[in-house]
Amino acid sequence: MTRSERRREQKKYEKDFAAFCKITKQYFPELIQWLQELKDPRKLWTYEIEVILMTVIMKNICNIHSMQKMTDEFLKEECVENLCRILNIETHEFLPHYVTINEFLSKMEVSELECLRKKIIRALLRRRKFENAKFLGKYWMVIFDATGLFHFSERHCPHCLKKVLNKGTKEEKEIYYHHVLEAKLVLGDGLVISIGTEFIENEDENVSKNDCETKAFKRLSERLKKEYPRLPVCVLADSLYASEPVFERCLKQNQWHILLRYKEGSIPSIAEEYRSIAEMGEAGELDREIAREYPRKGKVKETHHMEWVPEIDYRGYKLTLLALEIEVYSEKTGRTETKMFQWLTNLRVTGKNAGEFARVGRGRWQIENEGFNIQKNIRYDIQHVNSENYNAMKCHYLLTQIADILLQLYEKGSPGLREAKRTIKNISSDLLKSFGKKLSSEDILFIETHGYVKAVV
Repeated sequence: MTRSERRREQKKYEKDFAAFCKITKQYFPELIQWLQELKDPRKLWTYEIEVILMTVIMKNICNIHSMQKMTDEFLKEECVENLCRILNIETHEFLPHYVTINEFLSKMEVSELECLRKKIIRALLRRRKFENAKFLGKYWMVIFDATGLFHFSERHCPHCLKKVLNKGTKEEKEIYYHHVLEAKLVLGDGLVISIGTEFIENEDENVSKNDCETKAFKRLSERLKKEYPRLPVCVLADSLYASEPVFERCLKQNQWHILLRYKEGSIPSIAEEYRSIAEMGEAGELDREIAREYPRKGKVKETHHMEWVPEIDYRGYKLTLLALEIEVYSEKTGRTETKMFQWLTNLRVTGKNAGEFARVGRGRWQIENEGFNIQKNIRYDIQHVNSENYNAMKCHYLLTQIADILLQLYEKGSPGLREAKRTIKNISSDLLKSFGKKLSSEDILFIETHGYVKAVV
């Protein structure tokens, strides 16, 4: 990109909010209508439902962590006018106060926001812009993983999970917490978005055993199959999921495929059969050498040795165990490091596609990096309690996931944004500044004009 082209791009992104609205509108032209169609729990209201929900979405887009700060930041008349203008409604004097928003979210049905996300996901899949992200050209990768959200020293609500620390000692104490299981759809090029959420929660405070990730997976996978019955899915997950109940749900009931991390302690019989066949020299093998150069590590040479044994029978399920050994030699340090990985899959592994299995299997870190790590430590701060009401907590979390989809599409689909090399925090802070500047007639024309969105992969 020449300096003249960079200058033109910089001028374009001086008005980031208009660019964000443009991409959102082109991906989801019916988004405002979808917001309006959500079931409103109120009988009397001052603010339209789309105003309340878009205010929270913009809070997340602009990386504002607390509800109080959101109210302060969105106090400007320009913010009020801009939001009302893009929603095509009459301008209010102020955007809703955080107390008003939390009261609304405490009454809103969580299923309504899940329905909104489903419309967004289906619209993305229909556009067929992300077909290149399919695993082996056929399967959509869906990564399952759980994370902690909130922790309390006292019981927060009847649905809290409970743990006893330092049991039997003087320091014994109870802690209460909330966890969530996420299903993330991989759309390629670092684009990983929420397709399903299951809150890990107890039915009431008298349960003898906590709800857990495996039970939540059963509920979430069943719901996803109903919502996307014809979606060809390959499940990616850690070794916790290498178990017969997961095989039953994924392979038999849902007709999905799996690529799971494997540890020998999970299913010892599979490891034993793998070793016996490999020792006879009947395993498939593939060796590759990869040279890379890193800014800090310098030149690095990787030697990949892969072995796989297909058709391992485990209680009627035919599985392939794939093992990868990587030797990493660094010219800078002169040292060689060895890494080991193993996966289970029901798909056919060959010499032509074994490298793809290893690449995708190692890529499960995406849900932790593009997913939870960014949402916890860089943007959104999903561990911050925006409301003391449990239902409102869940609504806040789902609105964060919806905002994350919109913001990722803006970041990945905007021409010139990558070349500008703006950081995640800078993008959100610039959006906040731009949101506080009045949209001009030229901005509105820019938003309405087509031909801006580029393919992500």
